[in-house]
Amino acid sequence: MPKVIHFEFVIDNPERAVSFYKTVFDWKIEKWGPQDYWLVTAGSDNETGINGALMLRKDAMAPVINTISVSSVDDYMKKITQNGGKVKTAKMPIPGVGYFVYCQDTEGNIFGILQSDAQAK
Repeated sequence: MPKVIHFEFVIDNPERAVSFYKTVFDWKIEKWGPQDYWLVTAGSDNETGINGALMLRKDAMAPVINTISVSSVDDYMKKITQNGGKVKTAKMPIPGVGYFVYCQDTEGNIFGILQSDAQAK
């Protein structure tokens, strides 16, 4: 069954946002790759919950984005559109992680779907 596996908070000022989340919640936050994306470890592995990221705000993005693990991005893109949702981006590889797409539900909420594939390039 698909499960929410990742969150994204969109931000305007990376230094301010990183400082806020580190200070308030004691989260571990590290910049990931050359893009403006910071991975968040929001607790220890033995705690219930998920980890996520901070990313720069873009006009079409919602304030918080959750990502759902799916068995096939292609299959779920079809299911989403057949049920009134929209696919907002092209399928994109995340090297060593898998394939990702931003989508929109029938209420206008943006969410991600991710197909794990360590061979993704």
